[in-house]
Amino acid sequence: MANKIKLNLISGRTIQQGVSMEGGKEKPAYRDAAGIIELSSEGFEKLGAWRNTNVRVSSEFGSVVVKAVEALQALPAETAWMPMGPWANQVTDPNTYSTGMPTFKGVPIEVEPAGDESVLGSIELVQKAVRGEL
Repeated sequence: MANKIKLNLISGRTIQQGVSMEGGKEKPAYRDAAGIIELSSEGFEKLGAWRNTNVRVSSEFGSVVVKAVEALQALPAETAWMPMGPWANQVTDPNTYSTGMPTFKGVPIEVEPAGDESVLGSIELVQKAVRGEL
């Protein structure tokens, strides 16, 4: 049985994300590197979802579909990790508090299986976000 789980989102940069950005943010490699969420084994168990399946991540700021992957490093069960980028931006507080950079740490989120929804490419994601279609 699939569930909706509440987690604490942390976001940051990755080597894979940096490499794929050099190839072009509109390319599938960038979506594959940045359109993900890392969960712990316990997170997958509570969610009732398989690894490498799409999930919907929601916060008070918005919602986005990303691929759920197993965390590459130790991650507490109540924590999720996403690379910074247009996917994480959909669920992160847009207020920069005059720093020019949103707060990418400690965002309360809910994660649930996304069914047959796809992870959008970066251009389509931003276009839909601008039109308010997410």
